[in-house]
Amino acid sequence: MDPRFLPEGVDLERPNAARIYDWALGGTANWAVDREFGEQLVKTFPLVRTAARANRAFLGRAVRYCAEHGVTQFLDLGSGVPTVGNVHEIADDVDDGSRCVYVDNEPVAVAHARILLERNGDPARHAVIGGDLREADDIWEQAFDTGVLDPAKPVALLTVAVLHFVPGPELAGVIARYRRLLPAGSFYVLSHVTMSGVEGDELAQIQRVVKQYEQSSTPASFRDREEILGFFGDFDLVAPGLVPVGAWRLDDPRSPAVDCAIGGVARKPGS
Repeated sequence: MDPRFLPEGVDLERPNAARIYDWALGGTANWAVDREFGEQLVKTFPLVRTAARANRAFLGRAVRYCAEHGVTQFLDLGSGVPTVGNVHEIADDVDDGSRCVYVDNEPVAVAHARILLERNGDPARHAVIGGDLREADDIWEQAFDTGVLDPAKPVALLTVAVLHFVPGPELAGVIARYRRLLPAGSFYVLSHVTMSGVEGDELAQIQRVVKQYEQSSTPASFRDREEILGFFGDFDLVAPGLVPVGAWRLDDPRSPAVDCAIGGVARKPGS
């Protein structure tokens, strides 16, 4: 990344999850500290790039599912650095009137999202805000203050590959608050890294990855499957439920299996 492009607040002393994820997907919004960390991750967990791409593909399928089932407003928490297959691009393929607000606390992610939307977005339908997803009421207010989202219509809330970088048991209450704020008929899309159901070499590798992320500005908390399932609350899970991201509504049987990354989509009851 061009060193002249340095948004205020960027920490270049330690690698950051959003920039590492961008590197894993082949992006350019990262620095040497992120790439060096990424290369070490590959040595620890050779499937790290495969897992990142499987998760990104899951995001695309989930967004398309929501849009095809009538929910064309998206609130993407922890959206990360914009790269190929952004939420608003996928949603627009289904409905050219779709709307999206991106949220992240990483300055690089926010700055790049703004550049992307200035070039290719529609200010009436697309926006980005900086903020901490743990401040649910503040984020919700900021998102609707943009004028992009219609509070009278269902919203698809996305927390894809972000919650494992938010530590602490209090996160369950934060997500429960978002669920209460969502209008009836809304969707909740989630993916999360877990050690549940992971065995052998992959389990040992994931345990070492957790240790490595302790050196970054975004330590990882890989919750078990039951705790992750609890984030959906009383929402109705869409088939096939909470499964490895590569298996969620994927027609291609050649997709590599990455058991440590699981995801699902659920709908809030009501009309």
